Amino acid sequence: MAVLAIRTFGDPTLRQRAHEVDKVTKAHRQLVKDMIDTMREAPGVGLAGPQIGVLERVFVYEVEDDVGALFNPCIVERSSETLIEEEGCLSLPGLAYEVERSRSVRLEGIDEKGRSVSIEASDLLARVFQHEIDHLDGVLFVDRLDEETKREAMRELTRQVLGLPGPSTTAPLEERL
Repeated sequence: MAVLAIRTFGDPTLRQRAHEVDKVTKAHRQLVKDMIDTMREAPGVGLAGPQIGVLERVFVYEVEDDVGALFNPCIVERSSETLIEEEGCLSLPGLAYEVERSRSVRLEGIDEKGRSVSIEASDLLARVFQHEIDHLDGVLFVDRLDEETKREAMRELTRQVLGLPGPSTTAPLEERL
């Protein structure tokens, strides 16, 4: 089991677009295993290459009993119906905000054995896929928030990066209970 370091806000890798994978190799299959171990240890339901410093278009996911990896994923169809639900991110620890996403999507990509696949997903799995593909494009979920909420999130992220206490820890004890 290899648990990799997860990059957090402020790391420039998170804002870069990942490169296409020409061919899935033995090293890629090992990377997928390590990414799944890392995702489970965190714990999370998805993890993209840039989150561990790998600028390749790959992500892993685990929603209920559905576990897998996709290379070069592309959303080829999305529903017009959307859902607004709370989202968090392993690279933005401690933050959770409501984000609007398509309720269902159809993806095409390559699995860890190098085979072309098409996957239909809805609800949480569709949300995970959209979130992880955003990572591959250098987009964080806070980028999808309205301006006021995004400013609030950025203030909190800046406090984290600078190691400053959050507002909940600066209030008197009786105000925090």
